[in-house]
Amino acid sequence: MDVTLSPGKPSRNPVVSREEWLEARRRLLALEKEETRLRDKVRAERLAMPWVKVDKDYAFDTPKGRKSLADLFDGRSQLIVYHFMLGPDWDAGCPGCSFLSDHIDGALPHLNHHDVTFIAVARAPLDKIEAYRKRMGWKFPWVSSFGSDFNFDYHVSFSKEDLAGETVYYNFREVPPSEAHDELPGLSAFYRNEAGEVFHTYSSYARGGEELIGTLMILDRAPLGRNEDSTMNFVKRHDEYEQKPQETGSSCCH
Repeated sequence: MDVTLSPGKPSRNPVVSREEWLEARRRLLALEKEETRLRDKVRAERLAMPWVKVDKDYAFDTPKGRKSLADLFDGRSQLIVYHFMLGPDWDAGCPGCSFLSDHIDGALPHLNHHDVTFIAVARAPLDKIEAYRKRMGWKFPWVSSFGSDFNFDYHVSFSKEDLAGETVYYNFREVPPSEAHDELPGLSAFYRNEAGEVFHTYSSYARGGEELIGTLMILDRAPLGRNEDSTMNFVKRHDEYEQKPQETGSSCCH
């Protein structure tokens, strides 16, 4: 049956007795436990992945001058790079990347004290990155790969020539340029040993970074879920949401 929760918002869910609800909840719990076990299996496979030594020299513009990939570890052995979609000629960062980035600052102390450095990399010049970071109020480190092959080598940036071809390589497969853009999102992990050698250990693309977005994990447990027509189509930069009028005793005209 459809039960109206609010004007114009019918529920697709039946209303049942508490006993029937508990039965349904136990069935879901079995699936949730299966999902947890599968996630543990995936995590173990991820940790067992082989590594690739990074022999190419990459240079990045940072607020403290030019740095190499090894320098970005900031004295730690592990580095997580978020490939942020902000191209050289973009006026603002990608809303989806910005949504993910809103969740990072609170995690930084925990990551840093667990021997992990998190850093965002974008192809925009550093002054453009710093201006957007100031607008968003973020504190996490963010560097520019402008003029470097880094974004192209890790398959998150595409030249006009790339996009004029028949396919581009993204998310470990060839895709038509119509499914691509000059910048796309991704996340890569690296390890630096005591000898200073750097290894590429992992990358993920497209929806692979969703688990970093705590808001989505909370919405997945809300009555209406993500309530989206396409992936994250409801998301805006956090300073672009309309402020709803503060509720008063009478709100029928809102």
